[in-house]
Order: sequence, then C-alpha cells, then structure tokens
Amino acid sequence: MHKLSLAAVAGALILVGCSQSVSEYSNEVPVLKLDQFFQGESLAWGVLHNWQGKQSVRFTAELCGSWQGNSGNLYELFYFSDGRTEQRHWQLQQNSDGSVSGTAGDVIGSAAGQLAGNALYWEYTLRVPYDGDTLDVKVKDWLYLVDEQNLINRSMLHKFGVTVGELTLAIQQQNKNADCAALQQKIQQLIPDAV
Repeated sequence: MHKLSLAAVAGALILVGCSQSVSEYSNEVPVLKLDQFFQGESLAWGVLHNWQGKQSVRFTAELCGSWQGNSGNLYELFYFSDGRTEQRHWQLQQNSDGSVSGTAGDVIGSAAGQLAGNALYWEYTLRVPYDGDTLDVKVKDWLYLVDEQNLINRSMLHKFGVTVGELTLAIQQQNKNADCAALQQKIQQLIPDAV
C-alpha cells in the first residue's frame, strides 16, 4: 500500500511538472504579434481528435485580418470534411503588456490570454454544434509562431474538467496586403445569417 501511494504521488508530480506557462516562451523568436501575423489573408489546415484521440473531422479555412491600432477583426471561414461550412468573426484587442482579449458570435463571454515571445495562451468558452443541438466547451488554446509566415495552434477542449477533444491547426500567412472585403462577401454568400 505504501509503495502504491508513493507511485501515485510521483505520477501526480510528473503531471504537474508537465504543465507550461506562457512566460516560459518570453525569449523565443520570432515574436508573435497578432496585428502582424493576422494581417491580410491566411490559409489554415486542421484536424479535430475526439476524447479517445481518434481523428473525428478535418477542415481547411480561409482567414483574413484587419487592424486599427491595437484593435483587430479576424474573419474565418471553415470547410469541414463532413460537409459543414462555418464562420467566425473575432473582434480582438492586443495590449502593450501582451494581454489579449477577444469576442466572437460563438464564444460565450470573452476570450482572455497573454502573449510572450513566439507564443499566445488564451482561454474561452466555445459553443459548438453537437448531435442536433449545441454544447459549451472550455477551450485552452496555444498558438506558436514557427517563422514569419507559419503558426501552429493546439487547442484542448474540456467539458466538466474532462478533455473531450483536441484540435491541431497550421496557419500560413498568404498576403499581408489583402483586403478582407472579398472574404466577408464570400461568408455572407455561403452563410447568410453570419454576424
């Protein structure tokens, strides 16, 4: 019994030791600045895994961002392998201390997080379609800038403290000078009730 207790404590310590803080990436370069990476057009490719780690759906996405000072709009249009098309319009705020906040139509309340070095960590509650209804899941979102044009996004989805899914997404910047009007028009055509 004593050996089992020590093993359980050691296992718990290992799990605690594996957690990360965004401040650990403060010296990593290139530095992630949302108003630079999410400026103009980008393309994305992603895979969602279910709670068992099995691939459940794949998707591609078109993104376009525009900024006025520290405030930005990021438009996203998703094409899923199961035939769904979805959109998200983020309204973002990037502050001089590295804190980030954002709102979107399918985000409950607001997202909040922190930039440090090449990374952003933020959390929010996302309302997702589920079995003919919707489900609110807590998202713990990590973004890592690989180089000036490429970013990797890893998201863990939780419900009642239990991991229900994991998302891996690669985003590649295409054209920093692009106007977002074309993507906004495409979203309105494909999803007329988009906000």
